[in-house]
Amino acid sequence: MRAVMHSTFGEPSEILSVEEVPTPDPGPGEVRVRTLLSPIHNHDLWTIRGTYGFKPELPARTGTEAVGFIDALGEGVTGVEIGQRVATGGTFGVWAEYFVAKAQALLPVSDDISDEVAAQLVSMPFSAISLLESLDLAEGDWLVQNAANGAVGRLVAQLGAARGINVVGLVRRAEGVDELAAQGIGNVVATDSADWRDRVKAIVGDDRILAGVDSVGGPASGEVLSLLSENGTLVVFGAMQSPVMEIRSGDVIFKQATVKGFWGSAVSTSMSAAQRGALLSELVRRIQDATITLPVEATYSFDDARQAAAANFTPGRAGKILLRP
Repeated sequence: MRAVMHSTFGEPSEILSVEEVPTPDPGPGEVRVRTLLSPIHNHDLWTIRGTYGFKPELPARTGTEAVGFIDALGEGVTGVEIGQRVATGGTFGVWAEYFVAKAQALLPVSDDISDEVAAQLVSMPFSAISLLESLDLAEGDWLVQNAANGAVGRLVAQLGAARGINVVGLVRRAEGVDELAAQGIGNVVATDSADWRDRVKAIVGDDRILAGVDSVGGPASGEVLSLLSENGTLVVFGAMQSPVMEIRSGDVIFKQATVKGFWGSAVSTSMSAAQRGALLSELVRRIQDATITLPVEATYSFDDARQAAAANFTPGRAGKILLRP
């Protein structure tokens, strides 16, 4: 079978290639899935660079989320069947014509959900809803986040609105405000304007901002922290711009702020099965009623994986980049 591979760590747009590798056989409790579509996530590309929390042995396949049809069952597998369409958000090496996954890690997909939506059903939406859940915000509370036009940022805004949580989004370009408005997402402020803090204040009024989410790093971390009210919490979700956070000690001290990290993979594995199931059910329900949307910017073949990786970082991208065999 054909798979997207890398034999060294480096820039994905320069080192990815398509190789012929053996088709895997499922072991006990596993199934083999024929891949239909798989999204490119930032953490996939950071893994290829060798800068993520997980570093695979080389040469390595990559990709972590996909939708496809079950092709073969391993010993002892029950509850799923050959030909069933399923999605996974935590199986490494899915950028291949076939991949093997634990049967319990698969989510059956109903017929009213398209392949394009099913391909990105689990990872980013589940991270977004888990993030909101971890903040323990009540209806009417305020949250501020940067990278508001990223996949998770859009989902946090949509899920927050559905739960009655007020979300202020920060973007780095004025154009980003209009891009999000086109998706029905408001309360967005561009930080390239000198009066952006005043604009945030005009949105929030005298209410307190209890939590902030930083997905950018560098000076942007301090920008989010500066908006928090006393005893607020800054959650570090990513580092799109810089792996170093620049925050003022005065903001931490005098706001008595809490700074903590959020790693979706670790949060998911430590979550009870009942809570995980409840959150997934909420996601499916909100996708079906169009409360949240999962747009696609473009779909590339495996042969164009390098170009797809580069396209992932195109400014103004409105949806996910997908790969297909």
